Amino acid sequence: MYFKIIRSSILIVSLSLGHTIFATDKTDFDSFVTPFLEKYCIDCHDDVDQEGGVALHDLKAVTPENAALWMRTWEQVALKQMPPKKRKASKQPSLEERFQLSNWITGEMELAMKDHGGFSAHQSAAKGNHLDHDLLFGKLEAKPEPGSSPARIWRLSPQEHMNRLNDLINAIPEYDPQYPGRRSHGDPIPPDKYGDAKVYYSLDRIVGHIGGFVAYETAVRSFPSVMTLKSAHGLKNYSNQYSVNGSEVAQISTVAKDIIHYMAFGPDALPHQYVDSKKEVAKEHLNPDFRGLPKSLFYKKEMTRPLSPVYSLLNKDDEWNDDKLREAIYFLYRALTFKDPKESESNEYLDILKNTIASLGKKDGLILGLTPIFLDRDALYRTELADYGTPDEYGRVMLQGEELLLAINAALAYVEPDAGLREALKAGKLKTVDDVRREVKRLLDDESFRKPKITQFFREYFDYDYAIKIDKDKNAVNKAGGTLAKRNYQSSVIGQVVATDRLIQLIVEEDTEVLKNLLTTNRVILDPEKDWRQFSVLEVEKEEREQFKLELKKAKEEREKAKKVLVDPKTGAGFFSQGQKKPIRMVFPTPKGFLNSLELPGRKIETIVSNKRNNILTTLPKEQRMGILTQPSWLISHSDAMDNHAILRGLWVRQRLLGGAVPEVPITVDAQLPDRPDHTLRQRMHVTREKECWTCHQKMDPLGLPFETFNHIGRFVEFDHGKKVDATGEIIYSGDPELDGPVENAFEMIERLAKSERVEQVFVRYAFRFWMGRNETLADAQTLQEAHRAYRESGGSMKALILYLLSSDAFLYRK
Repeated sequence: MYFKIIRSSILIVSLSLGHTIFATDKTDFDSFVTPFLEKYCIDCHDDVDQEGGVALHDLKAVTPENAALWMRTWEQVALKQMPPKKRKASKQPSLEERFQLSNWITGEMELAMKDHGGFSAHQSAAKGNHLDHDLLFGKLEAKPEPGSSPARIWRLSPQEHMNRLNDLINAIPEYDPQYPGRRSHGDPIPPDKYGDAKVYYSLDRIVGHIGGFVAYETAVRSFPSVMTLKSAHGLKNYSNQYSVNGSEVAQISTVAKDIIHYMAFGPDALPHQYVDSKKEVAKEHLNPDFRGLPKSLFYKKEMTRPLSPVYSLLNKDDEWNDDKLREAIYFLYRALTFKDPKESESNEYLDILKNTIASLGKKDGLILGLTPIFLDRDALYRTELADYGTPDEYGRVMLQGEELLLAINAALAYVEPDAGLREALKAGKLKTVDDVRREVKRLLDDESFRKPKITQFFREYFDYDYAIKIDKDKNAVNKAGGTLAKRNYQSSVIGQVVATDRLIQLIVEEDTEVLKNLLTTNRVILDPEKDWRQFSVLEVEKEEREQFKLELKKAKEEREKAKKVLVDPKTGAGFFSQGQKKPIRMVFPTPKGFLNSLELPGRKIETIVSNKRNNILTTLPKEQRMGILTQPSWLISHSDAMDNHAILRGLWVRQRLLGGAVPEVPITVDAQLPDRPDHTLRQRMHVTREKECWTCHQKMDPLGLPFETFNHIGRFVEFDHGKKVDATGEIIYSGDPELDGPVENAFEMIERLAKSERVEQVFVRYAFRFWMGRNETLADAQTLQEAHRAYRESGGSMKALILYLLSSDAFLYRK
């Protein structure tokens, strides 16, 4: 069985490479590449004029030795960096010529590097925009070949895998329409206070504990995701990015044994730890020395975990038999793979189970013998091999049966397919495009069917969830006007990320002009008591603090003068909070700097993370907040530990809204700004204006600097280093002349971009990549144009866009 896992991993690597366009005789080095270089490149990069230190005059066919130069040439040509834009049109290659050379280079790179570590950079999400936007959305001269995607195997995402394991040990409440937003079965595993998503044992059963919160969280058993994700900005839902390595297999084995033990026996606790109330616990069992240990926890007597054949098998004294063993195997296999085991698979697992019982005895043998099911290929991966049926005239086969069912389900959900989808398959009503369209529409319209993959798409598209990963310097946070306690700041950021999730969900539910509203809404979800710093104006807060101090001083003087005791000296009630020597903020409510529930109208709203938050949905002035790009979560995500990151923010706008890209920074370049604490960021960025830098930075800096209206923790600011903030910028080289031009600030830029058809088209490209799990190719041009048409003609409906994508040939057919 372990051999089966290893063998499957080899297959996975070979199938996950995606669409590959290899070099062909139609585009060879002598007939096309050499003339291209001579016509457009050699006059600046020959043996005499080696601009940028690059010589192409003696560049030969791709080899491992010259692959780095060919990689650089590919990026420069594909992204229109070279030839320079100042060259007249007759000296510029056509889009078709650029595309042809790019395909030749990447195809030859795959061949040349096959035995030297491989080459797949062009298939990564970060390189998707290397295919020119105008080629995809220009006029289609001839009817293209119908779309398809490669046969492949997807590794489960961390949330998919954790949800499957969580359902074995915890009973999460089903969706309740009276409490939309509250976590229900099928929603993501929420982050803890440190920002890590973990599966916890018995949280719903604990009625008391010994010690404080730190001791409590140490005692409670949990496990994090075993599946890893790249810790970086960008789309992650790609079939070719991930596999399961040996270390992860070992971790899954350990977690599996713990889960099986818990399924059978529950918490690791002694009889006296099961009580209806902590008050029932005898004094000798409340020893403070137990803090942080499993015996410091007390559980209610009522069993809350899901019961299964695994529980019956290990808790009943009667003899086990093959039927009972098969029942446990079937239950686990179905829960972990969403499929019924084949007879051969069931027999194989039965043999393993019986052998381990014979060697280790019933209890240990059952636990160890059931563990391999957690390592089954289909418990870790989802297949789209389409190794059935007869290919059509284009060599395509439509997904069928369980592969189709699981593909549809995985496009929207983390948990098992709903009964309606399984019934459609059973009844033979999941065979045609119309069948798929009917079922996808039903699922999109059903609020009780949780669709966290939609929220995951927006997380990966906007990248705001990366804010949790930015480890801010405490002093930098305090200087920017953040909370003095780093733990409170982190908790606030986590809460704001989840609040951004919920705001996006509300706009998606409204389903009208979704992208435009996401970019321009002045609605926010916040906890006035926890988030007021990030959502208030830094300078106004400072002014009001001074006014607050004056009013407090005046109140104290009046008290002394009138000989009245306005503050209880024992409790501190009144102007001072109990046990503290700092003023209560709510004593003198103020209209701008301090956001509090008395001043800020809004309705209460729930999110999947509570963290003792009292969130409200409200609006803020449009001159201070406009859409997701001015949410603190997005601004923090596109910053660093100490300061703003205008380059990163500008790169996001270039890539995600304009469909452009910037070549990778050469390893010889020290991409650091000067450390000048007395200078503004704009002043420090003067170094990017140097000739060798500005070619790329002109595509990023003018798009990122308008966000200097906000500091690195997302606060609106009016001054920077004592000077009025300069938030001017410019949109250039957008591909749409109506977009290009200077902007006064981020709000003007966002509003202009939100009206753009090109921006909509780029958004559709990213949605295509996420749900297809790959970069688009020129063969997908018609699908992309029709997907955009579906979005536009439906009034900007996200449902209409997803419905089209999930019933497209690119989603349904494999080749």
